[in-house]
Amino acid sequence: MVNWLKGVVVENRQWSTGLFSLRIDVPLGDFRAGQFVRVALDIDGEQVARPYSLVNAPHEDFFEIYFNIVPEGPLSSRLAALKAGDIVQVAEKVSGFLTINEVPEVDHLWMMATGTGVGPFLSSLKTEEPWQRFKKIVLGYSVRLAEELSYTETISRLLEEHPEQMEFVAFVTREVMEGAFNSRITTTIESGELEKRVGISLDPATSHVMMCGNSDMIQSVSGLLESRGMRRHRRREPGHITTEKYH
Repeated sequence: MVNWLKGVVVENRQWSTGLFSLRIDVPLGDFRAGQFVRVALDIDGEQVARPYSLVNAPHEDFFEIYFNIVPEGPLSSRLAALKAGDIVQVAEKVSGFLTINEVPEVDHLWMMATGTGVGPFLSSLKTEEPWQRFKKIVLGYSVRLAEELSYTETISRLLEEHPEQMEFVAFVTREVMEGAFNSRITTTIESGELEKRVGISLDPATSHVMMCGNSDMIQSVSGLLESRGMRRHRRREPGHITTEKYH
């Protein structure tokens, strides 16, 4: 039985066409950076809920979800229309294993995101744990159009705070943007361009890869990594690839 909490929208921000974030005032308990929560609205007499990763870090005094409008989806367009003061339902239980404490001891952490999948990684990167554990952290962020690169201020601040440890790589697949790869993540792994850009290799002896976003990206990148001797991470069998299961 899910226990639902009353959440009050504090801010609705539209990042670009179809991309929004909501800051919500809700009495959630403790959680780990990178986890997700279910958010719901009553629609036509029925409660409709979906899982959304939290973008905020545990020490921040707000809760934030980042999402895209799903065509024909019953919930996302209604969430996008909410205003400050509107009410949403938030599940009391926070879930998920896309968290830094689940990652084995390695030198290099790779975070590969498409679209709104960057959210849980930003949550983790705003904490101290990853910077205390890894020599190098690579954040790869893939979108279709340059306007869809959200949270650039947060990313720039992280780069300023950790200039020696952090590498940021943008992928913009449908238009040319200076400084970004005009290709998919998989293409740059196959060609070796990604590793050349950041100056380290995707080696199972030194690397762990976390992925969030489009299922096709996750499947394709996983296949490339597995061909290099990397395998999915499990608690009982430590590996090199971590993804999230939202259902």
